[in-house]
Amino acid sequence: MHITVNAKAHEVSAETLDAALVELGFISPAIATALNGQFVPASARSAKVLNIGDRLEVLAPMQGG
Repeated sequence: MHITVNAKAHEVSAETLDAALVELGFISPAIATALNGQFVPASARSAKVLNIGDRLEVLAPMQGG
């Protein structure tokens, strides 16, 4: 399925947000996600079904300054 992740096109086979995150390599528990502009808490990711053309934003904390 074609989705956009952080403004880049990706093909994923996952059907849910949590599965897509694993497939894309986002395994850290310290991330924030938004799907189509709406924040999705970690507790709701397994129930959030993806659709073709969805826009996913993933934010992770960075060290340094």
